[in-house]
Amino acid sequence: MAHTRYQALDLLATLVAVVSGEGRVLFANAALEDALGISRRSITGSALQDCFTEPMLLQNALSGARDNEFAALRYDAWLKRTNHEPLPVHVVVAQTEGVGEVVVELLPLEQQTRQEREERLMDQAQANKELIRNLAHEIKNPLGGIRGAAQLLQMEFSSRQSGQAHAPSPPGASAKELIEYTQVIIHEADRLQSLVDRLLAPHRRPHVVGDVNIHEVCERVRSLIVAEFPKGLRVVRDYDTSIPEFRGDREQLIQAVLNVAHNAAQALVERTQAGDARITLRTRVNRQVTFGKQRYRLALELHVIDNGPGVPDSIKDRIFFPLVSGRDGGSGLGLTLAQTFVQQHHGLIECESQPGHTDFKLLIPLP
Repeated sequence: MAHTRYQALDLLATLVAVVSGEGRVLFANAALEDALGISRRSITGSALQDCFTEPMLLQNALSGARDNEFAALRYDAWLKRTNHEPLPVHVVVAQTEGVGEVVVELLPLEQQTRQEREERLMDQAQANKELIRNLAHEIKNPLGGIRGAAQLLQMEFSSRQSGQAHAPSPPGASAKELIEYTQVIIHEADRLQSLVDRLLAPHRRPHVVGDVNIHEVCERVRSLIVAEFPKGLRVVRDYDTSIPEFRGDREQLIQAVLNVAHNAAQALVERTQAGDARITLRTRVNRQVTFGKQRYRLALELHVIDNGPGVPDSIKDRIFFPLVSGRDGGSGLGLTLAQTFVQQHHGLIECESQPGHTDFKLLIPLP
């Protein structure tokens, strides 16, 4: 009966137990079961305080809850685990409406740190998205006017040049030179227009959902990279072929993975010239994984790994920001767009980088 009452707690990413006033476990959720490494049946009825390296801390907290000394109490502790090192956790002890029942929530400290980092990244991504969209629209309007005016000037100078071949040139510049100036204006306006279009691309294109085979996505990306870098770069497949299809936008995912892989290929220029550049496309299934404040039973892990020089320390914390690039001439939009496309699939991108090994990991929930 207790399991039925509390089964919604299995959906939580944090470790949760409902205990009696004395600390006997009435219910333990799936996350706690996984963390302790023992079955729920074994946990139920046992003393939860015995699962900690300092059991008296929880015992004292439960006594305070029993005596109504507080509504909720927080402290840090170490949770004992089968065949593993103790896990540092943040403990929250809170009273419930049930008589003689207390909820004990345990948040692994590294998970708390990761969640905070993910929240920051998601907030930054949202702010970036709004900034890009607003900035692009602000740039777009005057660009049209500049290009139109330059075209009118070019037409005027061309007609004068053809109709008044022997007329004196304007002071300081010939009509031919003035036409060249207008061509420069038009060319630069077109270049800015192209940048604006790229900035707006994720917001314009509709999200086309269908069945996606992630290895078809990887193979498409692999063929494009090999075609562009035919010599000196090896693209290695390391696939888990058991990964099921999932609902998603195939073209968006191809673009996201291609942007990451293309960045890697461009960072491998020196190794490509030496003939030992390598990019690995690795797929795996991650079970009971938490990201974006949610817990997922299954998630796809797609790694794009290269043996290049690594992400420069100066931009490591900003690589997903728009217009931030570690390469001369780079637009700084590739990773920003990749992040946007992956987030539209309720996923995220993480990066671990050091010289000789850079790993971009794309996480996407699976059905």
